[in-house]
Amino acid sequence: MIRTLAFTEDLQLRKDVPLDELSDPSIKWFWVDFNSPSEEEGMMLETFFHFHPLAIEDCFHLLQRPKLDYYDGYSFFVLHYLNGKTLDIEELDLFIGDNYLVTFHFKQLICIETVWERLLDSPSAFNKGISYIAHAIIDQLVDDYFPIVYQIEDQLNETENRDANKSIVLLIDDVFDIRSDLLKLRKTIIPMRDLVYRIINSERLNIHEEQKAYFSDIYDHLLKLTDMVESNRDLTSDMRDNYLSINTNRMNSIMMTLTIISSIFIPLTFVVGVYGMNFDNMPELRWRYGYFMVLGFMALMTMGMILWFKRKGWFNVNK
Repeated sequence: MIRTLAFTEDLQLRKDVPLDELSDPSIKWFWVDFNSPSEEEGMMLETFFHFHPLAIEDCFHLLQRPKLDYYDGYSFFVLHYLNGKTLDIEELDLFIGDNYLVTFHFKQLICIETVWERLLDSPSAFNKGISYIAHAIIDQLVDDYFPIVYQIEDQLNETENRDANKSIVLLIDDVFDIRSDLLKLRKTIIPMRDLVYRIINSERLNIHEEQKAYFSDIYDHLLKLTDMVESNRDLTSDMRDNYLSINTNRMNSIMMTLTIISSIFIPLTFVVGVYGMNFDNMPELRWRYGYFMVLGFMALMTMGMILWFKRKGWFNVNK
């Protein structure tokens, strides 16, 4: 679907203007949005707008890294939008000229819809030109990152305040899932941060100093997002190490318990094994009270070993 908005010299906003009428001298600037375009509609990038083949190729070959390319008379942007539910990256391409903006995307994006509706509701707020609309789109796209990061922080808090009865293995799985989500965010936010930094410091973009202040605000948001992602990654590392330490301590406690039990029964097994051989020349086998004496000896041996282990502090491992 191709839709258009045109802002006229007399400060009127026209909707769904045919492409062949966009060159009308009365039109101050226009915005053409390729929303989930068909193959035939996508060819309009070449046949109608005559964009560079490399830029058109980047539109159809997903996913490109966020970037900025300069061409004769316009600039080409590749932006990354994050799906809040799946964290899948969805590409948004922008062609920005002196008096036009062309957006190209294969899926409906909330940031585009939000700015489109804002422009329809209050067109006078965007009468300063195309760069303000481009700023609004990028700003909304970056703002949509925040709910995702906050959601991951909530998951971390829930995991940290875990149920004591929940398995350590399941908790570690949760932490690794969160780390995977943070890695996806990191791979998106950092390139976007570098892109906005390049926009601010570019001498070839037609952006006034006043407008650069707005892009600097976006850059600050991306810096904040970067810090949040990195701090959460550090937190997941600490949680992972803590859970692994707890799990290791539990394993050591179990092994210590088994070791104590084995240590007690090894000598008992030896005694039972010796008197279970039934040789003829074993005088103890014919003692009237031999059975009770051996049992008493084994009981004393067991108590002695338990007291010795307790004195050595082996039982404190379980506490």
